Amino acid sequence: MKVDERGRPIEILLIEDNEGDVRLTMEALKEGRVLNHMTVAKDGEMAMTMLRRQGKYALAPRPDIILLDLNLPKKDGREVLEEIKKDEFLKVIPVVVLTTSRDERDIMKSYNLHANCYVTKPVDLGQFLEVVKTIEDFWFTIVVLPPRKSR
Repeated sequence: MKVDERGRPIEILLIEDNEGDVRLTMEALKEGRVLNHMTVAKDGEMAMTMLRRQGKYALAPRPDIILLDLNLPKKDGREVLEEIKKDEFLKVIPVVVLTTSRDERDIMKSYNLHANCYVTKPVDLGQFLEVVKTIEDFWFTIVVLPPRKSR
């Protein structure tokens, strides 16, 4: 398994409330070629608390990339994306919107809020695993991610 250029695992924050999608994403990335460490936030409020390293998440790792579902409890993914991209410290973290929505309004809003890409989750299990592996191949082996900065 490959590690990043600094010899450490890629830090991933998966913001997803669907347990099945969390398991599938973890499974697909576990079989991948790049060593990674995934943290999961089950709702938008939890995600922002983790990203801001508040309370019990004071020592949470800063993610190299965020996989964000749009339809979340407490604070939806659109609000989370907007907050991330307005924050001077967080805005450089690539955000991949990974959602079931094919709604053109969601796509346009996500890009207007500066999502780095928008990927629609397939309903087919095999296709879902392939999509996650493709995200891994592109974002973890081709793209140069911004360096991690501590706050």
